[in-house]
Amino acid sequence: MKTAALYMRVSSVDQHPETQLYDLRALAQQRGFRVVAEYTDKISGTKARRPGLGDLLRDARRGRFQVLLVWASDRIARSVRHFLEVLDELNHLGIEFVSFRENLDTGGPLGRAVVIIIGAIAELERNLIIERVRAGMRRARLEGRHIGRRPLDIDRAAVLRDRARGQSLTQIAKSFQISRATVSRLIKQGQQQAL
Repeated sequence: MKTAALYMRVSSVDQHPETQLYDLRALAQQRGFRVVAEYTDKISGTKARRPGLGDLLRDARRGRFQVLLVWASDRIARSVRHFLEVLDELNHLGIEFVSFRENLDTGGPLGRAVVIIIGAIAELERNLIIERVRAGMRRARLEGRHIGRRPLDIDRAAVLRDRARGQSLTQIAKSFQISRATVSRLIKQGQQQAL
């Protein structure tokens, strides 16, 4: 009997993970899996930090279960890329991935093929986006438009002079309307040039 973990995620407080939980427990029972862990996140899928998913991956690395059951693929990852990264790690650990809604199971050859196809589509999408961005930047340059952040127009000598007079980074930042980090960077650059 294979050991299984269940992962549920809901996006808002008015949604209930129990809806997913009932389906996943029934699926585990139907397939003859023994459920050893259940993980839940009540957080938006776009959030990078999800405690339940973090605990799940930590336990996966420890070999606590052999199969991961989720209600839907979009419950586990915030993007296609993140989904593929999670699937890749699970595959590397020898853990099968089963999605209830999509009826996706990486335990068989068809499920693994579908994951490879999804990965190829995701890579294609990423490359097309990169190509479109580069084409847009090229067009903007040809039209004479500036790309990126405008260079700061700051009197560097005045910044160094004010610092030499004992002003704090905060005082200088306020008087020149720049960040403390920029003041610090200008001072370091001035010190390096003096050497």
